[in-house]
Amino acid sequence: MSKPLKGIVFTHSSVSESLVQAVRDITGDDESLIAVSNAGMGRDLLCKTVGELIEEQPAVVFVDLPGGSCLQSVMQAARDRGDVALVTGVNLPMLLDFVFNRNVTPVEAAERAAETGTTAIRAIGS
Repeated sequence: MSKPLKGIVFTHSSVSESLVQAVRDITGDDESLIAVSNAGMGRDLLCKTVGELIEEQPAVVFVDLPGGSCLQSVMQAARDRGDVALVTGVNLPMLLDFVFNRNVTPVEAAERAAETGTTAIRAIGS
């Protein structure tokens, strides 16, 4: 890929802003991810916002809940786009991985992020 992927973190409330700020604090990268909250937005505005953000650039969109309004909006906005991949259950490890691995296809980046995010989840203790 000639241009690195765009990452959009689209969540309920201020979750996206917190995750993106944590990535910035850890990596120093302030260009890879865009934070979007669904606060105060209806379905039409959610779809419009996502559509404007993905524009013509390949992207991976990370959402918080499977089946939630963020996911549904992204699915509608990116329905005819083969260069936009979607990951649900966003977490910090997957976003960190994405920032350092953006020169692949959207599908490859999404699969890698999902695997990293899943692997990072552990139950610790007795």
